[in-house]
Amino acid sequence: MKVVCIGSGNVATHFSNAFKANGAELMQVWSKNQNHAAELAKATGAMPISDLKKIDPTADLYLIAVKDDAIPEVVEALNAVQGIVAHTSGATDINVFAESGMNFGVLYPLQTFSKQKALDFKNVPLCIEAKDQETLDALKSIARMLSPLVYEVNSEKRRILHLSAVFACNFVNHLYALSNDILAKNDLDFEILRPLIMETAEKVQDAFPADVQTGPAIRNDEQTIVKHKELLKDMPELKDIYETLSKSIKKTH
Repeated sequence: MKVVCIGSGNVATHFSNAFKANGAELMQVWSKNQNHAAELAKATGAMPISDLKKIDPTADLYLIAVKDDAIPEVVEALNAVQGIVAHTSGATDINVFAESGMNFGVLYPLQTFSKQKALDFKNVPLCIEAKDQETLDALKSIARMLSPLVYEVNSEKRRILHLSAVFACNFVNHLYALSNDILAKNDLDFEILRPLIMETAEKVQDAFPADVQTGPAIRNDEQTIVKHKELLKDMPELKDIYETLSKSIKKTH
């Protein structure tokens, strides 16, 4: 199978490496930044390009892994290609392709990606959608090259998944960063929190999150909550977050 990767960021990098590892030929890597394209192309044996007009029209798959607001521009430039064109966005509707006349679809990986951290794509859920059944079947076969966790999810449901992922991943990681800020200001090391973070993540592997909630808010331990808020008196933004989350926990339980 021949693949053209449009993008050179975190998602593009992991997809390209996964396709290469599973026997696909990476024909080209496109990026507005030629150096970024060259870096990923070198790792995957592809040709780097920075001009959308130079994209080879004979590939089997054109994977669009760029920022959401750049997708329409890329779609417009791919009107002469022969293969399936699929974007990887969780928040962009499949209708972005509606006027294109191409074989199009969505190949959305429900995972967090960083270039510097390798991951096993076989553990990545892939959510697919396509213009018609024939394209969907082809996209399903492509997805199963990479992962056994393939789900048919329409645009509306995919947006809900993406929203849930922001709460479960992006917001949680931001809270880790805020925790680190609190520790650093008090000469404490984030390392001491890592076992707690791992235990919290492991609990929800076989339990519903609401069933394993702990902490002062669920216990209605107002004495501890008051002490915590006193510690945050010089950090009003963190105090607001603390109060909002504590209120949400109490309301939920």
